[in-house]
Amino acid sequence: MRICRYDETKIGIVKDGVVHDISHLSDRLGLHGYPLPRHDLLIARLDELREEMEAAASSGAGIPVGAVRLEAPVANPGKIVAAPVNYTKHFDEAAADPVTFPKVHVRSIRESGLFLKATSSVVGAGQGVPLRFVDRRTDHEVELAVVIGKECGFVPESGALSVVAGYCIGLDMTIRGAEERSFRKSPDGYTVLGPWLVTPDEIGDPSALEMTLAVNGEVRQHTNTRDLILGIPQLISLASAYFTLHPGDVVLTGTPEGVGEVLAGDVITATIEGIGTLETRVRSTP
Repeated sequence: MRICRYDETKIGIVKDGVVHDISHLSDRLGLHGYPLPRHDLLIARLDELREEMEAAASSGAGIPVGAVRLEAPVANPGKIVAAPVNYTKHFDEAAADPVTFPKVHVRSIRESGLFLKATSSVVGAGQGVPLRFVDRRTDHEVELAVVIGKECGFVPESGALSVVAGYCIGLDMTIRGAEERSFRKSPDGYTVLGPWLVTPDEIGDPSALEMTLAVNGEVRQHTNTRDLILGIPQLISLASAYFTLHPGDVVLTGTPEGVGEVLAGDVITATIEGIGTLETRVRSTP
């Protein structure tokens, strides 16, 4: 099943390039008083609502995907946990360019651990990337994004995939500089998620997915998730040892070599096998 959010408030199921509106099911998510829960309400009840969602998507003609504005498929992630330099060739390219990648940040993932990004940085493909500082270099980084489906902690690697609600494409946009990663990667619009959430039954083995990123049609990044230094089960296990993970939390798994600068007007096209293609535009901040 492929679940999207679109046109600000709507929820849909994507089939064969068509979005089927299931927004009426949001009434089933319940009413909550203050304080609000720490998780995404839809992701938390995905298993329970799945049959109704599929049935609702089978009725009606739907709308072509190209006719809607795609939002991030997770509306309320409690946290975004990200993996630095988790591909060997990206580590090598960073180590070879100390001007762009300050040495203090070029350490193995086993040394540096994971980091957090601001949830306010999340946007969908239809919203685009607003460059925060046009006088500084902002780079693209394509990643497989893993969306957590259950509250969990201290998850063993052997059971890690059982807590996954689904997968989407992530763009971890990055301002280059000496500041801490979370600071440079957390401006508004610097975490693009989409184009939709794909449930695990449609993905199969997430450790063998082809992934590419192109800017204005020029391929810059290409890898397979089999080349991750810490695989998806290891990342989930590591993250859950430090934080309780909640439905809707996102784990960004790391980017391969080939990261590069983007400028206002550029079009980024990212594709991950089994998920689809995310296309978004870079723009200057008004």
